[in-house]
Order: sequence, then C-alpha cells, then structure tokens
Amino acid sequence: MTSDALANLVKIRKLKVEASSLREFDGLVRSALERATDAQNSSLTLASRFTLAYDASHALALAALRAHGYRSEDRYLVFQCLPHTLGWTADQWRILDYCHKKRNLAEYEGHLDVDDPLVMELISVVNMLQQQVPALRTRIV
Repeated sequence: MTSDALANLVKIRKLKVEASSLREFDGLVRSALERATDAQNSSLTLASRFTLAYDASHALALAALRAHGYRSEDRYLVFQCLPHTLGWTADQWRILDYCHKKRNLAEYEGHLDVDDPLVMELISVVNMLQQQVPALRTRIV
C-alpha cells in the first residue's frame, strides 16, 4: 500500500486528511454488513439487490479510506483508492467503478440496467471487502 499516492491526492485536493474514529469505522462496517446480507435475499428485486450491494461496497471502501485517515468528497474515489488502502489490483476494483457508473445512471437519469451475473459479481466483491476491511480497525487509535 502506498501512502504516497494518497498524500498526492491530498495535494491536488481530491482527498482530505481527517483523523479516523472507531465509532465511524464500526458504523460503516456494520451498515455495510447489513446491506450485504440483504443484497443476497433473492426475494428482492434485482435493482434492490444491486443498490444494497453497491451501497455496502461503498461503505466498506470508505471505511478502508477512513481507517487510513483520509476522506473524499467524491464517491468514485473511494473505489480508486483501494489499491492504496487494501492493496487491490485494478481488476479487483474496476467492477466497483463500473457499478458506480451504473448507479449514477439510475440515480441521475432513472435508468438502471443490471443483470443477475453483474449483481452476483458485485456481491462477490463485497464479500472480499468484508473479509479485508475489518482488519483495518487496528489502524485506528
């Protein structure tokens, strides 16, 4: 993980340095876990499952960024920082970027185009985040 990349994002005002808190971190993780559980409920619509999984992924990625002492005003940036907060490869976080674009189309243009394989892939990525992010709690003092 390269903190230099995160520091560079501060220099260009894409990130802000802000002390993390256990309360915020725990709240983000708890919220994400609840949403991730609900996203696996096959009785919900595909759109609802997508939204729940996306929101869970965002909360976990934000928790990872906050554990490193940074905050972003841009939703997409928390996903792009995963190589620096969790050591993820581009292949691992790009699905989240793709889902972010899908989410924005739904949110701002009222058009959500998702299918079952995409939702299942997103849930799989959320599961990976769930396995890694809680360990970052030890970074917070």
